[in-house]
Formats: sequence, C-alpha cells, structure tokens
Amino acid sequence: MQTECNAAYLNFPMLGRREILADFDGGDISSDGGALLLRQVEQLTGILRQFADCFTDHRDPERVEYTVE
Repeated sequence: MQTECNAAYLNFPMLGRREILADFDGGDISSDGGALLLRQVEQLTGILRQFADCFTDHRDPERVEYTVE
C-alpha cells in the first residue's frame, strides 16, 4: 500500500531573526518543536479554548490568578 504524501505544511512565524521550519524527515529534533507545533495548531483551530469551555470554574474569582484556558 502506497502512502499519500501531503505537501501542505504549517507556516510558523519568525522567531526573532530565526526562521522556523517543520520538516518530518526523521533527522535531528529539538525539544522545542512540539511546543511550537501545539501553539500553531491552537492559533489555527482554537482547540484549547474549546476544551477550556468544557469546564465550569468553581474557584473564587477574587483569588484566581489564571483562567481555565
């Protein structure tokens, strides 16, 4: 069975003067790559916001430092 390759990729914003490239050829990897990928997926889909909306926040609003999201 032959695989179908998809040439589409995520366009990451520049990180300072550095260009971020997503290449899944199995070469050397960086531990930061997963976080950058998740950030881009969140920006494109809003999946974390949707997930956070599934919860009711019962905390005291006066004492909350961070939102559920």
